[in-house]
Amino acid sequence: MQFAHDTVVALEFAVELGNTAAGASRSDLEELGTVEELAALLQQYPFTGRIDGDEAERLDVLSTRDQIRHLWTLNRDDAVVEVNRMLREANALPYLARHDDIDWHLHATSNDAPLGERMRVEAAVALMDVIRMDEMQRLRICEADNCTGLILDLSRNGSKRFCTVRCGSRMNMIAFRERKAAAAE
Repeated sequence: MQFAHDTVVALEFAVELGNTAAGASRSDLEELGTVEELAALLQQYPFTGRIDGDEAERLDVLSTRDQIRHLWTLNRDDAVVEVNRMLREANALPYLARHDDIDWHLHATSNDAPLGERMRVEAAVALMDVIRMDEMQRLRICEADNCTGLILDLSRNGSKRFCTVRCGSRMNMIAFRERKAAAAE
């Protein structure tokens, strides 16, 4: 399984965005509760084009996050319906672009489209590759108790179970304690 670089980047951002939700975030809190928190995320993952920096934009990005999180739970055929809807609603028209230090890559909305829409379309375009390659099983939810973190499993054997090392360590410790308690009985 080998996704194109721009697909991986878009999927990694989708995971990062999805994991800003309470219950999925490293802090376990809502991490996009303010316009300033959204601005901080955008410093890590810069988007070209229009950035309004207002509450309406933050709410649109939260809606995008919810749609992405929902996509992670769908089977392949249901994901196709959602991806097609996202592209249709944005009137997406794919074209090649080269800017900044980035070589030719795919865009599907104009730079003046709202930020949330550009994020939705970028995720939808990346998910097209996942669907076409029949790799939806690479998109999962963390198996740790009380965690809803998104996982993009790019490992060779597709066996990643936890969104972070912290979740994996926590679950390993719980399993260890359960085995120890069972042995003591």
